[in-house]
Amino acid sequence: MKNQLALLALASLLLLDGCTTAPTRTTKVPEPVSPAPSEAVPPIVLKQTDWNSLTGWTDDDIQPAWEAFLRSCAVLKNKPLWQGTCIEAESMQAPDSVALRQFIESRFVPHQVLNSDGGGEGLITGYYEPLLKGSRKQSKRFRYPLYTTPDELLVIDLGEVYPELKNLRLRGRLQGRKVVPYYSRAEIDSNGAQLKGKELLWVDDEIDLFFLQIQGSGRVELENGEVVRVGYSDQNGHPYKSVGRLLVERGEMSLEKASMQGIKAWAQKNPRKLADLLNQNSSFVFFRELPANGSGPLGSLGIPLTPGRSLAVDPRAVPQGAPVFLATTWPNTDKRLNRLMVAQDTGGAIKGNVRADFFWGFGPEAANQAGKMRQPGKMWVLMPAGYVSPGELPQTPVAQKSCC
Repeated sequence: MKNQLALLALASLLLLDGCTTAPTRTTKVPEPVSPAPSEAVPPIVLKQTDWNSLTGWTDDDIQPAWEAFLRSCAVLKNKPLWQGTCIEAESMQAPDSVALRQFIESRFVPHQVLNSDGGGEGLITGYYEPLLKGSRKQSKRFRYPLYTTPDELLVIDLGEVYPELKNLRLRGRLQGRKVVPYYSRAEIDSNGAQLKGKELLWVDDEIDLFFLQIQGSGRVELENGEVVRVGYSDQNGHPYKSVGRLLVERGEMSLEKASMQGIKAWAQKNPRKLADLLNQNSSFVFFRELPANGSGPLGSLGIPLTPGRSLAVDPRAVPQGAPVFLATTWPNTDKRLNRLMVAQDTGGAIKGNVRADFFWGFGPEAANQAGKMRQPGKMWVLMPAGYVSPGELPQTPVAQKSCC
């Protein structure tokens, strides 16, 4: 009976356009014009190499990344492959940069992440934690709602029945005895009564709310000065579609201006076109309120992200929690940005092997860097000694995150 129910749910959802393979996170700002993400599982290609092949490895101050990795160990130490390494790492007493580098080089083996065609270069974008103005009550000014997860949203984990469908989660709702896709963005926006009573907060800017959904987490400053932190709770199950790419395809924006800042500027000049544009992305994110004293937005591992050191990746290609050395450039420049990062997040638009989203943190400068970052880059995953094959990589469901 359980198999039959799963098959019926799969068939009913796959026959409709509103199905997706995964929740979306966080997200994750700017990949406005990258190729449309494919839901096919990418072939995992990790090529063992040596430390000399890591561009700029010896130039980076790895201390901030080490602190981020120790946070990962809170989760990783429960996995046999990482247990010994994490226990040793947590036992180190205030190691300096020399001791850290010696530890990493003796306990880890670098593996370059390659695309399915063997190429080593991919797209690196950025995301951040935005700040919005809001209220706990609806008013003429604060009229755009952030919703919590609706009770009727169904999450069907097909991997529980079919191991070969691991990481495949479908979302929908019951219509009588039939499972159908959950409401799209356009349906939610045109008929808010469907989510009456599920309003978490109200904000004053529609485009800022849209980008909050892309980022997956943020802060909302209320009228009394209180700042509320919100984070990704779930998603409606519809596929993500880049509005930046649409503007370029329609001839309303050049490729060079297709950034978060460019899209916001377009929205200010074209308020009557905005709703139609946003509704082209049927994906819709639901939020939850987070503790106000948290040290940062939570990534897909459930631990706080570290500005400048946390990375969102495709978990089908790069294991969550692992250190990743990134060789890229600063946004809109040729200046090298070679840095040890930690894979601690995922994103609905982050699909592919050599593909990552760089978490910049909170504030105007983080927003500026994230909004314009769309750089080529290379990645190396640092795996513990004893790692054997890509088939043993830890797998984590994709949560939503980041792109315009």
